[in-house]
Amino acid sequence: MEYKDYYKVLGVSRSATADEIKKAYRNLAKKYHPDRNPGDKAAEDRFKDVNEAYEVLSDSQKRGRYDQLGESYSQWQSTGRPGSFNWEDWFTTAPGGAGARVDVGNMEDLFGRAGGFSDFFQFIFGGAGGPATTRRTMRTQPAQPRHVEHPLDISFYEAYHGGSRTIQIDDRRLEVKIPAGARSGTKIRMAGVGPKNAAGQSTDIYLVINVAPDSRFERKDDDIYTDVTIDMYTAALGGQALTPTPNGDVLLTIPAGTQPGQSFRLAQRGMPRLRDPKQHGDLYARVRVNIPRNLSSQQKELLTKARQG
Repeated sequence: MEYKDYYKVLGVSRSATADEIKKAYRNLAKKYHPDRNPGDKAAEDRFKDVNEAYEVLSDSQKRGRYDQLGESYSQWQSTGRPGSFNWEDWFTTAPGGAGARVDVGNMEDLFGRAGGFSDFFQFIFGGAGGPATTRRTMRTQPAQPRHVEHPLDISFYEAYHGGSRTIQIDDRRLEVKIPAGARSGTKIRMAGVGPKNAAGQSTDIYLVINVAPDSRFERKDDDIYTDVTIDMYTAALGGQALTPTPNGDVLLTIPAGTQPGQSFRLAQRGMPRLRDPKQHGDLYARVRVNIPRNLSSQQKELLTKARQG
């Protein structure tokens, strides 16, 4: 089992004050939050590490015990002895009595991840029995899940406007609110409504959003892209074109000389921002010019004259 340096995770010194630790945590949690990094597994893992480090270093008791462990572990590392680490010097004050010699090389086999925290955290601060229990006891105590996840499919318009859904959990019907601006991967927590685990604890349910694609709109972050088809006369002479938005169609002014593939930006017509739904991204209307396949003789004559100047 690998020792985790929580001070290094938060980028602070071991003498950092509580305020310095809190400031470092807030900056990193904001940077690596899943809502800012959808689909980024590395950012999600970093976010978990940051939360775990703050869980320990923000609590004076946990931090004190962790600092004691760090000193003992550093001394053990300096001896260069491979294979085992004696927890006794650090853990003699723990409930259950004397420390146990634990084979470091086998620790990964004894503990699984539980509750989103690492094996290291579970072993030191509870979960899986703690270091003072025997190996046999630890093998018979599987980690208990604290939450379960369920997928929830929503439409593009539900993601844009938000709303509510009624879901069935066992014999209960529960209403869940979908936030405006939700995107695929957004998680909605329903605290304490899940099935009880083997320890008799109520679990949380996390609904993992999946936004279905829409035939008219393409989403990129909080911006929306849509196509607008105009005829060649409007492209050449200018005019107006009906343009779809999630709030209904609007008239877009087309300037003379508009080129095929040209985009027009409609500010604040995009998706609501998840953390600030009063703010929106932008909508981009991409122009498609419809060239007629069958021209009348009069149209051909007019176009010929126009080409000749």
